[in-house]
Amino acid sequence: MDSLGIHGLAEAAVAILKTPDPWEKARLSGLAAKAWQAGRLHEGGPAPCPPARPARPDRPALRPPREVPRRRIGPGSGGRIALLHALAHIELNAIDLAWDILARFTAQAMPRGFHDDWVRVAAEEARHFRLVSDRLAALGAAYGDFPAHDGLWEAATDTADDLLARLAVVPMVLEARGLDVTPGMIARLNGAGDRESAEILEIIYAEEIGHVAVGKRWFDALCTERGLEPEVTWRRLVGQYFKGVVKPPFNTAARRRAGMEAGLYEPLAPPVPAS
Repeated sequence: MDSLGIHGLAEAAVAILKTPDPWEKARLSGLAAKAWQAGRLHEGGPAPCPPARPARPDRPALRPPREVPRRRIGPGSGGRIALLHALAHIELNAIDLAWDILARFTAQAMPRGFHDDWVRVAAEEARHFRLVSDRLAALGAAYGDFPAHDGLWEAATDTADDLLARLAVVPMVLEARGLDVTPGMIARLNGAGDRESAEILEIIYAEEIGHVAVGKRWFDALCTERGLEPEVTWRRLVGQYFKGVVKPPFNTAARRRAGMEAGLYEPLAPPVPAS
């Protein structure tokens, strides 16, 4: 980030959040990660206030979730393209969510490892966005071709004042849900003969387990620092901040690899109706 005159990590994070072009946002994320790893960005120092919302391009149009077309994989490429477009939108939001953690919560003194983890997450999310965007291009489409919803950033807005709540909801609920549904999407893409798209989702799935693990690890660390019991605190924060249902079926194996045991989240799932 030297060419931009940026030398602080939070300053770089804010600059990326204020970048509207998705591909430039992804490119700058990679540059910032390399600069951080090389020691050319520092932790401290003043940083501009992060925006309440990240900058976005004119397209796609953002609509309520119920107005966004469902992503069904059928015999043609249309359903696959819609699914990949939705995934690109998720990954774009994930880039901003990672940088927002590094920009917004600077008053909370965190160890170097916290910054290392979230810079890595941001760089991986940027790579995911590029992979999915390139695949969309190969299928004759582009990010922005379909409407998308704003649910992910609504969760960021709701948790903007509390790092512990942000960790409880974004990685440990929303991203953990991705672990539940991605294997089924991979299977459907393989079934449709789209091995190229399935391979991209396999990469994303493997790395998202690590992202959920990062959220869980720092949630537990903050609870310990604040003298809170993690399991009770997580359930309380999810009930307070999450506008939805922690719904099964759960990918218990992947969640366990991320450090989330079934006893943590299963009590929040709705009861199974009696047959």
